[in-house]
Amino acid sequence: MGTTVLGTMFRRPISRLKPLIACAFALGLPAPGSAQDAVADFYKGKQVSIMVGFTPGGSSSLYAQALGRHMGRYLPGSPSFIVQHVPGAGGLVLANNLYNTVPRDGSAFGITGRTAAIEPLLGNANAKFDGRRFGWIGTANVEYTTCTMWHTARVKTLQDALTMEAIVGGSGADATEVVFPKAANKLVGTKFKIVLGYPGSTELLLAMERGKTEGFCGIGWTFLKLRKGDWLRDKKVNILYQMSMTKHPELPDVPAIIDYAKTPEDRKVFEFLFAPQEMGRPFFAPPGVPADRLAALRRAFEQTLKDLAFLADADKMGVEVQHVGGEAIQTLLERIYASPKDVIDRAKAVAE
Repeated sequence: MGTTVLGTMFRRPISRLKPLIACAFALGLPAPGSAQDAVADFYKGKQVSIMVGFTPGGSSSLYAQALGRHMGRYLPGSPSFIVQHVPGAGGLVLANNLYNTVPRDGSAFGITGRTAAIEPLLGNANAKFDGRRFGWIGTANVEYTTCTMWHTARVKTLQDALTMEAIVGGSGADATEVVFPKAANKLVGTKFKIVLGYPGSTELLLAMERGKTEGFCGIGWTFLKLRKGDWLRDKKVNILYQMSMTKHPELPDVPAIIDYAKTPEDRKVFEFLFAPQEMGRPFFAPPGVPADRLAALRRAFEQTLKDLAFLADADKMGVEVQHVGGEAIQTLLERIYASPKDVIDRAKAVAE
């Protein structure tokens, strides 16, 4: 800052600020600008890794790539960025890595499935983390998830799914596209047969298109309309239902599966499982990242998502952008982890 700006801000000349700065040092307090300078010193000349819990080509990968191309302009020190793909178990492999092995210095953060953070609550022994302890940076979008069938499948509506079997694909036992149809089977009475082993959404969509599976119960409405608009135009897919707390305004005639819960207790289980939907495309750092660096990552993330060049890039890739801050995600997770035990126990049972 220059002399004029400081003089205006503090209503006193620079010469009178010097004793205040000296006093701050004597008390062990940081001098003005020193926190940001320390962050800039750390990131200068470094390469920051954005780790993706899925294979290339899916929406998570696209958000990460766009972020990597633009976020360096807003993070102090202007580091370079690299995108690394660490697929496995619906994003759980990456979540475990970020929690347990990745350096906790702010040099790496990642994106994984939004339901991964609650896997410890669902009794998944492979989830070696506490979702509340990650350094949540923010989400790039708020997603409405759909259960979608290829046009050749016998099952074309939710009512069909209650009487006929439909084969849907999944990446890992904890993945959205696995947990949600399991919940529909047990709470509503659908008859989905789930086939595991697909690395990510790219492979899941190809399997559906090639007839190896009949549907994908974990595809976002944003993805469908922006990147698979021809499927909608040519009636290549049928949307059976939505998996969210409320219906998307653009899909008023597509049922929300939560409205088909048989009892109030069943609805509470759906509410618990669907709560992470508000996280959309969550980016998070390992636990223990220094507070000043986490704050800088959050600011840079928010500024990047408002950047016109980033938004143009996202538009070209067909991904929608809606920012939700890391603090809001942290609050959401605290609320989910504080859910009543009976609700969590029933959610565990339907996810098995």
